[in-house]
Amino acid sequence: MEYVFLVISLVLIIFGATLLTDGSVALAARFKVSEFVVGLTIVAVGTSMPELVVSALSALSGSGEMAIGNVVGSNVFNVYAILGLCAVVAPVLLTRSNMRSDIPICILASVALWGVTAYDNVITRWEGALLLFFYILMLFYSIRQSRKEGAAVSADGEEDAQSAKSMPAWRIPVWILGGLGMLIYGGQLCVDSATEIARNLGVSEATIAITLVAGGTSLPELAASLVSLIKGRGGLALGNVLGSNIANILLILGASSLITPLSMGNITMIDIAVAVSAPVLVLLSGLFIGDKRITRLEGAIFLLIFVGYIYTLI
Repeated sequence: MEYVFLVISLVLIIFGATLLTDGSVALAARFKVSEFVVGLTIVAVGTSMPELVVSALSALSGSGEMAIGNVVGSNVFNVYAILGLCAVVAPVLLTRSNMRSDIPICILASVALWGVTAYDNVITRWEGALLLFFYILMLFYSIRQSRKEGAAVSADGEEDAQSAKSMPAWRIPVWILGGLGMLIYGGQLCVDSATEIARNLGVSEATIAITLVAGGTSLPELAASLVSLIKGRGGLALGNVLGSNIANILLILGASSLITPLSMGNITMIDIAVAVSAPVLVLLSGLFIGDKRITRLEGAIFLLIFVGYIYTLI
């Protein structure tokens, strides 16, 4: 029966990602903001709901290690696995705005994670409040920057404006909320069924936690990013990955640490360093290697880094 649930969950994830992408593109065109900003905010926060649920529940149960580990693992998965896979499917273009502000903001959020954990291996309540404050500032800055640069729609402005007109206003929130619901429920169903299958096959609890929990809660990001890329919405895919990483650190860890201070436990600074290095490599890739794009070769290298990291953990 677990295999049937696994198939159902994958169908929900794919269909939900399609609805979310179509609704988000129409929203970006209707409100005259870039697809990247929509990916950075609505899509990223929505697809980060599984991480928020896991981290918040972990904080309530006093398991700070699970809360931090879930975010660190998801951020590593988002860049090295999801962005790597997207780049293998099709090179991911980086705009000037991505290079000058969006990726650096993601790097700053990652450095903030290192900063609040390096001193005493605990994220306190006041540090969590600070993370939440920076998240709100980031949202205002990104939206204002998008409008300032006149990114009314995207590179395909006329086409996107037409897509907004063809989708009735009432359908946009239905598509977005419905897609998010399918992604979140499908992701949870996938994690539960895959975990049960792994247990039946004799895989250890530690291996399940390292691979399935962090990877499973990132399934919505994976599906949303791949579908966006296939539909030619690279900005939405990139915004989803970067925005999810920012939301995971500033919003999710910030909110979770307000519930109770989070202790790192067995999470090491090496794990934090891997998470911090991810957006740094994206920036270096765009600046010096791929010429404002993440190429298929670079995507393959990202995937190899992810596999190597998981191998060292196991």
